Amino acid sequence: MILLDANIFMYAGGSPHPNKAPSLALLERVARGELEAWVDAEVLQEILHRYRAIERWEDGRRVFDHARQVVPQVIPITAVVLDKARELMDAHFTLTARDALHAAVYDLLAPEAWCSYDRDFDTITGLIRHEPPYFL
Repeated sequence: MILLDANIFMYAGGSPHPNKAPSLALLERVARGELEAWVDAEVLQEILHRYRAIERWEDGRRVFDHARQVVPQVIPITAVVLDKARELMDAHFTLTARDALHAAVYDLLAPEAWCSYDRDFDTITGLIRHEPPYFL
């Protein structure tokens, strides 16, 4: 099982970009059941937040709905996750709260990898990050 970051869905649903095709291909593998993938609730919140902030709500709804359809397994952000996120933020001064939540979910679930284009996760000891081409 892998965890997917919001940027995978945003690249897949966005305008032409070098990350679009590999993101789409990865999500197609997930949709066909060839690869088990989950998201945490913060991933979905990020999609909603970003598209609302850039005033592209229709695109945001489409990307959100696609994410929910392809990856119906959503990990809740619980008090345990929040406590772990705070602990990670103590250990990693530059870690943002959102990234700390994702890293905490990763730490608690121990998936195969965190799939993201965000290299900031590479600084977190024990977290394995791969970009979509790794899974194709």
